[in-house]
Amino acid sequence: MSQFWHTGTYDTDMSFVSRYGESLIDLLQPQPGEHIIDWGCGTGDLTAIIANRGAVVTGIDASAEMLDTARSKHPTLSFLLADGQAYTAEQPADAVFSNAALHWLLDTEGAAASIAGSLRPGGRFVAEFGGQGNIASITAGLQRAFAAIGRGDALQVPWYFPTIGQYASLLERHGLTVNLALCFDRPTTLEVGENGFRQWMDTFANGILNSLPHDEREEVLALMEQDLKPSLYKEDRWVIDYRRIRVAAVKPSAKD
Repeated sequence: MSQFWHTGTYDTDMSFVSRYGESLIDLLQPQPGEHIIDWGCGTGDLTAIIANRGAVVTGIDASAEMLDTARSKHPTLSFLLADGQAYTAEQPADAVFSNAALHWLLDTEGAAASIAGSLRPGGRFVAEFGGQGNIASITAGLQRAFAAIGRGDALQVPWYFPTIGQYASLLERHGLTVNLALCFDRPTTLEVGENGFRQWMDTFANGILNSLPHDEREEVLALMEQDLKPSLYKEDRWVIDYRRIRVAAVKPSAKD
């Protein structure tokens, strides 16, 4: 399954991704001169905010189209094409930061090992991503729509939405000490009106839909709109049922 990122739509109609991530930077508390890795940096807007706090930041992402846009928007920053499930920084970082990216990394053990291996002793990890129940309406709607057109076997869901216990245990297995783990509902309003659901699907679920021919893809979208509109369409806007995990951890130093 190949997920393609339409970075123009992502930066405009889905700008809430970076906007909601800005408060996570306050939890990170980047310091001048620190080396920080933005793990799954997308088009680099949060990378730039961290850099503006004085840190030396490297943004990594597995999407070439995301990085092309990031480099165009933020030409003075460093961006690296890398798989966050199998990347270890050459120089261990003071911190790893990640917003709205870890739920795309299905090799969870590989991702946790890579993050831990990229931190110096005493380094910290701050992240937010989808938790158990995130976009539950959409994942259930996908199953119903694919089944309705007789293509239930073609549905591959590309997301990992763990519980707090599952994710904290994952980090602990890889030597990190979890200091904060929260799971909370964050209903997210799409600002593009009635067409918002289709734009959301085209942005975040095109890898799922691309497994279908065009006519079946359109049938799935129409079925899902009809199915989900009574619960997710409110006051002329789609409100997506996001549920997030926010976590902070540290890699113990030898003296610990």
